[in-house]
Amino acid sequence: MINKPSKNVLRQGKHKRVRRKISGSAEAPRLCVYKSLNHIYAQIINDEKGVTLVAASTLENEMKDLSSKTNIDAAKRIGASIAEKAKEKGIEIVVFDRNGYKYHGCVAALADAAREKGLIF
Repeated sequence: MINKPSKNVLRQGKHKRVRRKISGSAEAPRLCVYKSLNHIYAQIINDEKGVTLVAASTLENEMKDLSSKTNIDAAKRIGASIAEKAKEKGIEIVVFDRNGYKYHGCVAALADAAREKGLIF
């Protein structure tokens, strides 16, 4: 029988390869996306200091009215929310980290919603 690595293990390997190349700085922090089975999370991180500047997720009270917390509608709301919070902190330019996920579906919806609200990446 052939042992095949899980999708999550493969995703983590992709994430390590990508993280060697991209890093968030004070001028352009990193917008990192994470999807679990039940929720979607987004963080804006300054890697030089190792500090999370802004975070948004479907766990917040503002997102209680969502019927599903893992679909494209939820991702769009998270993208808009993270962009608004970033604007309040004075962050306009970010580096997008898809965290090893394909740029498709929820990840693309989150990125597009953040762009529509004014983030540049």
